Amino acid sequence: MIPLIDETVCTGCGRCTEVCPPGALYLKEEKVCIAGDLCEECGFCAPECPVEAINIPFPNKE
Repeated sequence: MIPLIDETVCTGCGRCTEVCPPGALYLKEEKVCIAGDLCEECGFCAPECPVEAINIPFPNKE
């Protein structure tokens, strides 16, 4: 699943951009953005975010 970014929480630290293998994450106006067509859905970015602004929307198992 492509990560969801909460721009109201994002501090623009850039840690997520450093661990993104395909370079799908980038900073724009001090907030992280995602190029969905480049995202490989690896999920490496979410645990790197110190303010938990990145969430992976896993489907419910119901």
